[in-house]
Amino acid sequence: MTREEKSQVIQDLTAQLADNANIYLADISGLNAGTTSDLRRACFKADIKLAVVKNTLLEKAMEASDREFGDLPTVLKGNTSVMYSETGNAPAKVIKAFRKKSEKPLLKGAFIEEAVYIGDDQLDMLVDIKSKEELIGEIVGLLQSPAKNVISALKSGGSTIAGIIKTLSEKEG
Repeated sequence: MTREEKSQVIQDLTAQLADNANIYLADISGLNAGTTSDLRRACFKADIKLAVVKNTLLEKAMEASDREFGDLPTVLKGNTSVMYSETGNAPAKVIKAFRKKSEKPLLKGAFIEEAVYIGDDQLDMLVDIKSKEELIGEIVGLLQSPAKNVISALKSGGSTIAGIIKTLSEKEG
């Protein structure tokens, strides 16, 4: 690879790092061609971009980026694949599902919405991370809940009060 080609790859990686809020680094070494194809297919279905990268070029792209990747460059050893996703927990879910059949991919680290996670032991926690849409949905549900309770109480209370008044008026007659 010539110096110009490396420079172009670093620029492309820097742009991808800037464009994606959720970045996972995984080790898929040891997967045969068929299993790798299955992983790529699973990533495609989950709207995840998967790319194998050279560690040195990714590290230079991280340095050139405006973002603060913390200790994430320390995991750039051995075979590294990058997973880009719109949804914070989608790559973690794909990795976890894939590991039911295979011991790989191993999670090296992740950068999710400005937070850095390092190590495969973080996988279960990353699976449980909620997307922005899920959090907004939960908040809306929580906000609607008291209003629904008040409205239903008023409706049931209204009919109860009307029933009491009707009963009282019939007793006096």
